[in-house]
Amino acid sequence: MSKEFLAGGFLIAYSSNNGCYLLVFTDLDGTLLDHVTYSFESALPAINALKEKSIPLIFCTSKTRVEIEEIQLKLHNTHPFISENGGAIFIPKDYFPYGFHFTREDSHYFIIELGTSYAKLREVFNQMRTLLPGKLRGFGDLTSQEVADLCGFSLSQAILAKKREYDEPFILEDGSAEDVLQEIACSSSLQINRGGRFYHLIGHNDKGKAVLLLKELYKRKAEYLKTIALGDSLNDLPMLKVVEYPILVQKPDGSYDPSVKLDKLILAPGSGPSGWCEALLELLNKL
Repeated sequence: MSKEFLAGGFLIAYSSNNGCYLLVFTDLDGTLLDHVTYSFESALPAINALKEKSIPLIFCTSKTRVEIEEIQLKLHNTHPFISENGGAIFIPKDYFPYGFHFTREDSHYFIIELGTSYAKLREVFNQMRTLLPGKLRGFGDLTSQEVADLCGFSLSQAILAKKREYDEPFILEDGSAEDVLQEIACSSSLQINRGGRFYHLIGHNDKGKAVLLLKELYKRKAEYLKTIALGDSLNDLPMLKVVEYPILVQKPDGSYDPSVKLDKLILAPGSGPSGWCEALLELLNKL
């Protein structure tokens, strides 16, 4: 027997094999997107498999809203997404057929804000720069061209990356200063975490908190829900902890982030979108 329900025009499929609905949460940079080229081309077989099975693919990333929207447009993805390390959840207005609490709305989304405002983050970050002169630079200090050069972006992509709302990525020139920065952040009710390329100054949000909240919204229509998450870095660990099937993708050099440790962790057999694709297809075939 099978069941299905509509969410924003998408059928959320029921798996008759194990009696559960599936959701897939994924990091982008270095995971679904290649670390150097930012291409998702080699992930397309798994992306298409998810579409065929009507399984939502939900982006959960350090990228900004406008960066994510550009990728969603390319992939024809109209599902909710989580921006800036759990800073906010953006839910298309026609997606869920029931009401829920949200922080604010615009013409396209109901927005659940979990993060600290960028203005507050920059205020604290400037204090850090004063205490540790010459040792750190944030996105707010860099020109669009500098961001493009650092990340391998086009200038237009860098402009989107600088439209921060809940997260300040930064470069730390002296790793020994990390503990001092953590203390400063903590004293201001903020935290620092580490992604694939940058450190991030954020509030008390993380990817895991946002994933849990979004899962609860899906559960109102899908009582038996199973979740998959894919990431490659320490800032993905909160997300990987709160799903049934956590998958860790290799770094470009073939290693796994040693700081990501979970008993049930699934190790992808490759890096970037190719490893993402292979691990996800293998898991979907088992479920």
